[in-house]
Amino acid sequence: MSYYFATTLETNFESALRRATEALKLQGFGIITQIDVRETFKNKIGVDFRDYRILGACNPQLAHEALQIEDKVGTMLPCNVVVQDLGSGKVEIAAIDPVASMMAIGNPTLKLAAEQVRERLKRAIESL
Repeated sequence: MSYYFATTLETNFESALRRATEALKLQGFGIITQIDVRETFKNKIGVDFRDYRILGACNPQLAHEALQIEDKVGTMLPCNVVVQDLGSGKVEIAAIDPVASMMAIGNPTLKLAAEQVRERLKRAIESL
């Protein structure tokens, strides 16, 4: 079982970032965290790296449901979505498969909730 699903766009990084954010929004997700890996690597360790952004996507209703089922699931929230420049005018957007990550918990009720999140994330990625 793959732990993520992804698509590749022929566009620039900033456009892909905007499109990913909008697609997630249409599926009920907001971006509550954003990590600019390129900037962090440059500032912290002096290394040049490609444009690579980790978006912390959260659907509040579904997160609330998951936390009602399993209070420690917060260690796996929010759902990470990566936007990375592959070069040559291509940008990949990849999202965690929450069902794959929830398998470690072993709670069948939580798995059902994770399937709802998976479907929304997949729709967002596929819509790009």
